[in-house]
Amino acid sequence: MKDDTSSSAPRDERRAAPSRPAIPSGAEPGRGQSSGLSSPGEGPDREVRRGLQGRPTYPSDEGPSFPIRIIGERINPGFKSTKALFDEQDIAGIQALAVKQAEAGASWLNVNVGSRAMTEPEWMATVIRAIQEVTSVPLSFDFPSQKVQRACLEAYDAAKAGGRLPIVNSITEHRWDLMDLYGEFRFKVILMASERVEDGKALGNKTADEIHATARRGALRLMHENGLAADDIFIDMSVSAIIADTERLNRSTLDAIERIGADPAMKGVHMMGGLSNIGQQMPPKAVDGSELKHALECAFLTLAVPHGFDTVLGTPWRRYEPLPADHYVLATYRNFLEQSGSNALRAVRKFYKA
Repeated sequence: MKDDTSSSAPRDERRAAPSRPAIPSGAEPGRGQSSGLSSPGEGPDREVRRGLQGRPTYPSDEGPSFPIRIIGERINPGFKSTKALFDEQDIAGIQALAVKQAEAGASWLNVNVGSRAMTEPEWMATVIRAIQEVTSVPLSFDFPSQKVQRACLEAYDAAKAGGRLPIVNSITEHRWDLMDLYGEFRFKVILMASERVEDGKALGNKTADEIHATARRGALRLMHENGLAADDIFIDMSVSAIIADTERLNRSTLDAIERIGADPAMKGVHMMGGLSNIGQQMPPKAVDGSELKHALECAFLTLAVPHGFDTVLGTPWRRYEPLPADHYVLATYRNFLEQSGSNALRAVRKFYKA
């Protein structure tokens, strides 16, 4: 169950809004960047209005921020307060939550009503119609069932979203049946790169090569077989909890992001993810006194955004900012990325023990 504290809610993200002040030189995502996990460079701020493949950037009001978009995550019973809204069938409360995320700058609103979607798909449809009565932000439908996704797509009114497409969240190589809906409906799609099909079996990806190959294979299939535009594809990059990462999974994810970002065949495809896992079970404060979980999320983004990671499933009012090269948590995270086995566990302790 996700908690609702303002300081540590999962996947909490910085707010996103158009036409705002600059990000540091080097923080704008791009393709074909130089090798190595670079962080934003030093130097005078510059105004950035267009980001990846010319798309608009979304820095926040106060100082430098990342050119990323947020898929608002809060309409999900994993949050205690949202579960209470669902339990009480409080449509007005759900609508208020949708408006709050929209006003905070969400580019899409993710809709997840939990297991009830399988037994009462009409409830999911009711929630979708209610949300669209109060906001024009397009929606993302979060449930791995063709039956539920069909009910969502039938309920969605693109006209109320200014003609913008919804997102189907999500497909994998072994759960491709959701694409049977494409053609009858049009939508964007989130493709998970964390698992592949090999010899008819679903296997987890652990190396950058496996993640990149899965993402490339799926993206090309979506474009060539289903006719999706690259801009309609989001590659979900799994971000693991560092506290138990003895296999360099974080490093593999960041290396895969760099490879996907430099792959000409995947130009225009988005990379995204939720960041709540990275700081799971970590103490609230780092050695330098900073909020550890939030700083870890910023550290990951500082390394990932320059290579094309441009969308976060998170809480829109959570502010993210690039960390300077000498920031304690960023420097400690860089050291952690080079470790494995027991050395990785020792490196984790350095975040919160002097």
